[in-house]
Amino acid sequence: MNNLVLIILAILLPPVAVFLKSGVGKDLLINIILCLFFYIPGILHAIWLVTK
Repeated sequence: MNNLVLIILAILLPPVAVFLKSGVGKDLLINIILCLFFYIPGILHAIWLVTK
């Protein structure tokens, strides 16, 4: 999938971008927890995962 699309998804819906990049696993769980408590760290985590 195109990285630009994943970055846009990471900003709008971080768990979806993480799911598309790395599937179901610990990264997705960490991102969901970050988004539930603090939305901005969830976005940063998703962008970091998409771009690495």
